[in-house]
Amino acid sequence: METSTEGEPGTPHNTVVPAGSRHGAPRAAELSPPAPEPTPPDAGRTTVPTQTAVGQGATTGGGDAGPVAAGGVDGPEGGGADVREAAAGRAVVPPGSLSPSRAGDFMQCPLLYRFRVIDRLPEKPSEAATRGTLVHAVLERLFDAPAVERTAPRAKALVPGQWQRLREARPELVELFADDTDGERLARWLAEAERLVERWFTLEDPTRLEPAERELFVEAELDSGLTLRGIIDRVDVAPTGEVRIVDYKTGKAPRPEYAEGALFQMKFYALVVWRLKKVLPRRLQLVYLGSGDVLTYDPVLADLERVERKLLALWEAIRVATETGDWRPRPTKLCGWCDHQAHCPEFGGTPPPYPLPVRAAESGTAAQGRMGPD
Repeated sequence: METSTEGEPGTPHNTVVPAGSRHGAPRAAELSPPAPEPTPPDAGRTTVPTQTAVGQGATTGGGDAGPVAAGGVDGPEGGGADVREAAAGRAVVPPGSLSPSRAGDFMQCPLLYRFRVIDRLPEKPSEAATRGTLVHAVLERLFDAPAVERTAPRAKALVPGQWQRLREARPELVELFADDTDGERLARWLAEAERLVERWFTLEDPTRLEPAERELFVEAELDSGLTLRGIIDRVDVAPTGEVRIVDYKTGKAPRPEYAEGALFQMKFYALVVWRLKKVLPRRLQLVYLGSGDVLTYDPVLADLERVERKLLALWEAIRVATETGDWRPRPTKLCGWCDHQAHCPEFGGTPPPYPLPVRAAESGTAAQGRMGPD
């Protein structure tokens, strides 16, 4: 069994393994359960996986588990892939579920949440986000091969085929390189994807990993009626029942003061797994391919209870905003990357007509978007 030099009992609860270090956490076959730092939104990605659904009334098995959005999965709440279908003439309905990406949107800027979830305004594809999607697809598909064949050259060789598959699934991506007549920019872009894939091999050893799940769609309904959902990049399960949740990031690791924000997504996933299976994940692991770092966190039940309280408060704020139509912009450094400046009052724009019925706002409602990640 591969052993870890960090994150074991008696060592720091929250640890970063620096670039060049092979992350030696337990291999997946050795791990079935007993039952934001300001960065461009391009750090997310849109996946087109064959997913496994786990949720109330769902069983583990193949098949598509619903539409996927940049940095997460979003069904009725909209965003990401659903944003691109805004003009399809579908009826507008109030948000019905929450994913890590949409929770992050509301905390970043309530008006951005409205644009993505209520209005479903279209967003242009970006090179960085699409590269993230491509790298995730390659790392998922690599585990189709026998352990001994999971090498860096084989992984890099998967890049062209997965890029072709991605273009077929999302024809709008042809816009990314429409003006690249000589193909040089595309070649550089693909080469960077290959470098990110290759760097992964310095952080984890896929020959010693047998994931229990890859691109796992999870969904759970809380006692309050709030539905939480998302896609977990990888789940490793030990024979002892210990569960590790792993997420790949193609960007760089955050500075220490922003680590808690980065872990919000992972605690969200841990909460869903706990609610579904009554299993407390042993470890949450973020693999940053952009900088070659691994951030790990070993949660305790109190962590997940705090996250649940935060999400319930967040959902109440979203409910009030939905009913009153009061979606306030929250200017930050990220505004420079926003696709919706033409509709944002902070940039002299006007939001589209609000498509849902509204009621008068109650006095004493909480400020929007001010709930930083735990």
